[in-house]
Amino acid sequence: MDIFLLQANTLATNSSLNSSFSYFPIGVQLVFALGFVGMVLGVTHLLGPKRKTAEKLQNLESGIEAVGNARQPMAIKYFLVAILFVLFDVEVIFFYPYAVNFRALGWGGFVEVLLFVFFFLAGFIYIIKKGALTWED
Repeated sequence: MDIFLLQANTLATNSSLNSSFSYFPIGVQLVFALGFVGMVLGVTHLLGPKRKTAEKLQNLESGIEAVGNARQPMAIKYFLVAILFVLFDVEVIFFYPYAVNFRALGWGGFVEVLLFVFFFLAGFIYIIKKGALTWED
C-alpha cells in the first residue's frame, strides 16, 4: 500500500513540475533582456551626438577611397563556387557522427557510409564534368 502512495505522490510532484508555470522564470528573463536592449538603444539615440558632416557620411572601404560604382554585376561563378562550398561542407559534417559511433554502427554503418561517399563523389565528379569550377577569366 505504501508503494502505491509513494508512486501517486511522485506522479503528482512530476506533473506539477511540468506545468506551464515552470516556464515563468524564462519569460521574466526574456522580458528583462528585451527591456534592457530597448532601454540601451533608446538612451544612446537620445544622448548620442547627431553631427552629420559630409566626411562622416562618405562611404569608406578599408580606409581606401571608393572608385567607380559598387553596383556593377559580378560573375555568377563566385556565387556558384560559394553555394558548392556550402553544399560540400555540409555533406562533410555528416562524417562526424559516423566517426564518433563507428564501432556501434558495425558493418551495416560502414556500408552506408561507403554508399554516402559514393554519392558524394558522384556529385563532385558531375560538378567537375560540367565545368562548374573552371574559371574563364
